[in-house]
Amino acid sequence: MKKKNTVFNLLFLALVFCLTVYYVFKGEDMQALAGYLHHSDIRFWAAGVILVILFILSESVIIYYMMRTVGQKVILTHCFLYSFVGFFFSAITPSATGGQPAQLYFMKKDNLSISVSTLILMIVTITYKAVLVVIGVFVMALRPKIIMRYLDPVIGWCWLGVALNVFCVLFMLILVFHPTVAENILVFVFKLLGKVIHFKKEETYLCKISESMERYRSVAEYLKKHKIVIANVLGITFIQRGMWFFITYLVYLSFSLRGVGPAVITILQGMISVCVDMLPLPGGMGISENLFMQIFRPVCGEQLLLPVMVVSRGISYYTQLILSAIMTAVTYFTIGGRKEK
Repeated sequence: MKKKNTVFNLLFLALVFCLTVYYVFKGEDMQALAGYLHHSDIRFWAAGVILVILFILSESVIIYYMMRTVGQKVILTHCFLYSFVGFFFSAITPSATGGQPAQLYFMKKDNLSISVSTLILMIVTITYKAVLVVIGVFVMALRPKIIMRYLDPVIGWCWLGVALNVFCVLFMLILVFHPTVAENILVFVFKLLGKVIHFKKEETYLCKISESMERYRSVAEYLKKHKIVIANVLGITFIQRGMWFFITYLVYLSFSLRGVGPAVITILQGMISVCVDMLPLPGGMGISENLFMQIFRPVCGEQLLLPVMVVSRGISYYTQLILSAIMTAVTYFTIGGRKEK
């Protein structure tokens, strides 16, 4: 992993964080906010933190499960560390692009096959995105009134999020099941750009594209041979995402709010993830807070809207970021210190 990129991402994260804090708290009564936080039931917050940990570890179970199906000898506790690393770098990079390269770095340190590890992580990504697509398409196609009344102020963002996630999943499936078509498209685009930019070592890049397509072919073979495994992974991923979205309902309860049911709040939080997941912001920072304030205003009321948002976002994103950062440091001192064979 390149240290310069990590430093840049951290500085970018800090900048976006400062702008987000300024936007959220500008003109707000901080004393009133402190009062609401003081009188809330923190037991629900503790339950939310537990769900964050389970959310991260769920990916570890998926990685361990799939690695074992292909005969890779992997240690479960190391899979825990891979997941923390992945979520940390996903949280600090735009569109969560840094997670998998960081995971592959430590998997290589653990002497795991890079090709197999890449395959497994690609499937994790596909199923992870697929869950968002199912939620987004379900809501926007059926348009349940009880949900749409809250989404109405941000309906444009919802359509954009669904479109981007559907495009992403479809493109990945084309890469997997039609790698030749995908390779032809990528080569065409590369050569078209080459006429403008004039790439150095063009043949080297074309070889890398060809090698990448071979990895996608191996994913296709895996999916064909392990359909039950994929179904199980998809089921675990639904539970994993559901736990994360449910954190908002726990925070809602912590402020003695009871007017809206858990299913509605969980789906609304899921739609926020659909909207921001593909946007080039670390952790959807800034836009997530904005969408939350618009969607949950009639749910929480004007007085409790900010406290609920602060705690919900604090647990689901910032607590995850801090825990993942700590465990990433642990990973550096354990797996990171190893030498490859």
